[in-house]
Amino acid sequence: MLSISQNVTIPDEEIEFSAIRAQGAGGQNVNKVSSAIHLRFDINASSLPEFYKERLLALNDQRISKEGVIIIKAQKYRTQEQNRDDALNRLAELIKGATTVQAKRRPTKPTRNSQKRRMDGKSQRGKTKALRGRPSHD
Repeated sequence: MLSISQNVTIPDEEIEFSAIRAQGAGGQNVNKVSSAIHLRFDINASSLPEFYKERLLALNDQRISKEGVIIIKAQKYRTQEQNRDDALNRLAELIKGATTVQAKRRPTKPTRNSQKRRMDGKSQRGKTKALRGRPSHD
């Protein structure tokens, strides 16, 4: 049972695991041991509340297929158990991240003093550049 929040949990039956061989260098064990984990979670067939489902399906994430299946590949660790835990943690993070609503940005105006400082800096810079020209023959 994967706990997302106090009220929301995902039963183990809804999460499908399959062990695969990890990619990359790994020495003699790499071709014998299937230590990486593929986690598959079908959003539409899950027992998540509708709010969670809608937010997850609206995400533009490469881990979510067009059919609404979350696929997470965990191969960071050398053991299946650690990779399984890592995949579960990443699934929980993804679901929690989908439900957080960002606060709307309120545009602000620059203060009068900051505008004055900006204009003073620009005029100072212009004076400095004007001094770089050829000297006049008066």
